[in-house]
Amino acid sequence: MRRTLTAAACVLFLLHPGAGFAIDSYRYLHVSIETPWMIFLFLLVAIFIPFILMLVLMWRRPLHKPTAAPQSEDSEQ
Repeated sequence: MRRTLTAAACVLFLLHPGAGFAIDSYRYLHVSIETPWMIFLFLLVAIFIPFILMLVLMWRRPLHKPTAAPQSEDSEQ
């Protein structure tokens, strides 16, 4: 009985006019000539930001020279 009611509810839901629009989701995508360029630029930034950060950290690290630890008089003996 429960399966029958569930199946009937699914059929009624799919017959609803709004469900037909949800199935064809490409209808809601506004694809223009700019869309591939936006995807390209997004991926370009997403790929190159880690490399830029790596270069900045690589150049910044040598600027901070480690200070030599002061040697105590006992260590010379």
